[in-house]
Amino acid sequence: MNWYMRIYWLAILVHFLAQLGSYLFLPYPASAKEFYLYALIYPTLVMAAINGVTHLVVKLSRRWAFYAIFSGGTMVSAVIIHVNADIRIIGAIMLLPILASTTFYRIKLTLLTAAFQLAAFAGLYYFNASFRNYTTHFDLIAYPLFLLMATIIALFIILRGRELASDLRDMLLAKQALMIENTIMQQRSKTDALTKLFNHISFHEFFELAIQYAGQETPFHLAIVDIDNFKQINDNYGHQTGDLILARVSDLIREHMSPVDIPARYGGEEFALLLFDQTFMEAYNKMERLRRELSFTKHSEIDGKAVTVSIGLKSWSPGDTKESLFEEADSLLYMAKRSGKNKTATP
Repeated sequence: MNWYMRIYWLAILVHFLAQLGSYLFLPYPASAKEFYLYALIYPTLVMAAINGVTHLVVKLSRRWAFYAIFSGGTMVSAVIIHVNADIRIIGAIMLLPILASTTFYRIKLTLLTAAFQLAAFAGLYYFNASFRNYTTHFDLIAYPLFLLMATIIALFIILRGRELASDLRDMLLAKQALMIENTIMQQRSKTDALTKLFNHISFHEFFELAIQYAGQETPFHLAIVDIDNFKQINDNYGHQTGDLILARVSDLIREHMSPVDIPARYGGEEFALLLFDQTFMEAYNKMERLRRELSFTKHSEIDGKAVTVSIGLKSWSPGDTKESLFEEADSLLYMAKRSGKNKTATP
């Protein structure tokens, strides 16, 4: 709204300079006193007062700001027309507030502004003898018609603008929905549907990056976790119960991971974990806490029994490739299996 006020101040300044230039450089049918007092100083002070009051209302009351702006603009236009009544085209200035009101896209505001202009025209005609003398019968018809045409154009602009805004909003909503859908699709493509951990493909992507940056003093640890005797659970209690156990184990794995760790379901009942920003002993203790908690967690679906896991844990060493590191961790896992299960095997 402040830019409307700046335009009004600019209009007052332009009118002041135009009046002064006309008096100094063009024939002007008035004495110096009449010009400076009634054509320059008095109208400028009145318009400045109107604009000042308008600015104050805009600042103090947001509710009345729109009405103040356009009623103030109407009064400024009326003062300019009053001073320049002999210039027939000057009445066209009344069209500007109507067209300016379209920037708010409010039909009622535009209709109210048009009503202000009609009231100002009627007031000038009935109370300003100079304006009345320069107004012909044709003008009495033409001015209201021009105001009506300007109002119709303004309403068309508002309606068309609303259509465009609605189309733009629909397009943005569709784009937002597509972005959300793409995000969900990407998330689904990277995670395992049952366990909500990263899937096999995602794990290898992160694994390759870990190997790539491990040589830049960012070592990490790889843990392979396998649920012991999981086939017996599926055979004795059904695959639905097996899926439930997998989901619970996954939840416990996720709870033991830090924000920088990468837990993934590698396949079946096997999980692969990439552990970062910790020493080997810290990683080992983390795996042991996970193993012990799982061994104490009872499941009513399998007659109150717990499930155990075997873990192979290996740190990256210089010269390790993705394949060699995984093979070593996998070998440690089978070492834990062969030595009695429910263990964490390390080099």
